[in-house]
Amino acid sequence: MARPEQNKRREAFINNPHKALWTLTVPVLIGMIVQTVYSIADMIFVGRISPEAIAALAFNVPLIFFSIGITFGLGSGVTALIARFIGAEDKAQAENTAEHGILMGGVIGILFTILGVVFGDQIMAAIGCPPELLADATGYFRVTAYGFIFTISAVFLRSIFTGEGDTRTPMYFQGIGTVINIILDPLFIFTFNMGVKGAALATVLSQAFVALGLVYLMIIRKRSYLQFHFRQFRFNQTIIQEVLRIGVPASLSMIIMSSGSALFNFILIHFSATAVAGYQVGGRLDQLYFLPILSIAGGMVALVGMFYGAKRMDLVTDIIKYGMSRAVLIGIVSGIVFFIIAPWVFPIFTPDKEIQRIATQYVRIMAFFYPLISIGMTSGRSMQGLGAGLPQLIITSIRVALVSGPLAWVFVFVMDKPIEWVWYSFGISIICAATTSLAWLRHHLRVIRRRLAEGAELNSQPKFEDDISTSTG
Repeated sequence: MARPEQNKRREAFINNPHKALWTLTVPVLIGMIVQTVYSIADMIFVGRISPEAIAALAFNVPLIFFSIGITFGLGSGVTALIARFIGAEDKAQAENTAEHGILMGGVIGILFTILGVVFGDQIMAAIGCPPELLADATGYFRVTAYGFIFTISAVFLRSIFTGEGDTRTPMYFQGIGTVINIILDPLFIFTFNMGVKGAALATVLSQAFVALGLVYLMIIRKRSYLQFHFRQFRFNQTIIQEVLRIGVPASLSMIIMSSGSALFNFILIHFSATAVAGYQVGGRLDQLYFLPILSIAGGMVALVGMFYGAKRMDLVTDIIKYGMSRAVLIGIVSGIVFFIIAPWVFPIFTPDKEIQRIATQYVRIMAFFYPLISIGMTSGRSMQGLGAGLPQLIITSIRVALVSGPLAWVFVFVMDKPIEWVWYSFGISIICAATTSLAWLRHHLRVIRRRLAEGAELNSQPKFEDDISTSTG
C-alpha cells in the first residue's frame, strides 16, 4: 500500500501540473545554485594561484564530465522508470528499481575510482594536456578519482528521490555539502599549501558527506517513500535493461559532450593556455543560465514519466508546452543580462586581462543562443520521460561530432580563423540541435496519440510478469 502522503502528492501533481513542475524544480534549482556558488568560489580560489592552475582545472572538466555524465544519464533512467511505476501505482516495482539503482551506483563508482587512480597519468596525457600543466592536472584528477564512489552514488540516490517526487531532501544535503566545500577550499589550497589538489580534496570530502547523508536518511532512517529490502533483494535483469534503454543514450550523449569538450580544449590550446582558461572562466557564467533550465528539464522528466504512466497524455502535452515556454523565457532574459554584465563579472575570477577578454567574448556570443539551448534541453528530457532515450543521443552526436567539432577544427586549423570562430561553431550546432529535437519530440507525441486513437495499449511501463517472482516486495 502506498503511503497516504504519496497518494496525495500524486493527485496534487495531476490536479495542478504547473504547480507540480515548480514544486519539483525550485528545490533542485536552490541546490544547484548553492552548488554553482561553490563552483564559482572554487574557480576564484584556483584563479588566485595562477592562470596555469585554471588551465589545469580545465583539462579535468571533460574527464569529470565523462564520469558524472554516464551517471546522470543512467540516473535519469532510474528517475523515469520509478516515476512511471509510481504513476501506475506499482510501488513494489518502484522500490525494486530503486534498489537496482543503488547497486548500479556502487558498482560504477568503484570501477571509476580504480580506473582514475591507476591510470590517471595516462588518461590526462591522452587528452592532450601539455607537459607544463600535466603535474597540476593529474594531481587534481587523481584526488578527485578517490571520491568517485561518493559522487556517483550520490547522483543515483538523488535520482531515486526525484523519481518519487521529492527534490527537497537532496537539496538540503547538497546545500550543506557545498557549504563544507567552500569552507575547506581556502583551507586546503592556501593554509595547507596543497594548491589544486586542495580544491579536489575539498570536493571529495563534501560529496562524501552528501552520499553518506542520503544513505543514512533513505536506508537507515527510512525517511523516503520507497522502502528497501536488501535481504530479500533479487537481481532483476529486466529492470536493468529498461534503465539502460532509457539511460544509456543519455549517458552516451554526455560522453560525446565530454569528448567534445576535450577536443575544444585541444583546439584552444593551439592559441594558448590563456585561451583554455578563458573558455573555462566563461563557462562559469554559463552555468548560472543552465541552473534553472536543468532544474526545469529534470522536473519534466519526472512529471512526463508520471503522467505517461498514468496514461494522461493531455497532461504530458500540457507540461511539455509549459516547461519549454518558461525555459525559453529564462534563456532570453539570461542572454540579455549576461551580455551586459559580462565585462564586470570576470575580473572577480582572475586579474589576467586576456582571460577576461576571452571569457567576455565567449559569453556575449553564446548569449544569443540561450533560448535555443532551452528548447533542445527540454525537448530531449521530455522524450526521456516518455521512455525514448535514443533521440537525445542522435541529436547530441549531430551537434558535437558532425557540426561544432568539425567546424571548429576547420575554422582554426584549415581557415586560420581567430578564436571567436570556435564560439560561432557552437552557435551553429545549437541551431541544428534545437530544430531537430523539437521536430523529433512533435513526431514522437503524434505517434503516441495515433496509437491511443487506434486503441493500442500504451507502453507506459515495461513488462515484468516473467520476472515478478524475483522482485523484492
